[in-house]
Amino acid sequence: MNGNAKVSGEPIRLVFELARADHPRLYDDLIQFPKGTKRINRLRVLAYDGLLIQSGHIVSMVASHPGGDQQGEEVGRGGQITNDLFGPSIAD
Repeated sequence: MNGNAKVSGEPIRLVFELARADHPRLYDDLIQFPKGTKRINRLRVLAYDGLLIQSGHIVSMVASHPGGDQQGEEVGRGGQITNDLFGPSIAD
């Protein structure tokens, strides 16, 4: 959110299409639910959980794998990785 954004109590209405080619994991998760309220609520939960992880309020926990915990380190840095997605490009 930038400094010019206004926060109001008005509801936000979103209408969009999601193709499996765009986000296969998200599509596969959402397609399990029937069209309507259940699918919308699942998307809300995923969005809110992602927001909490991205802002650092919660840290995702995974079971450690034998042979190292490199994956655990990546999951713990999930918010940083996601935030960097929208940062400046990396110089070559």
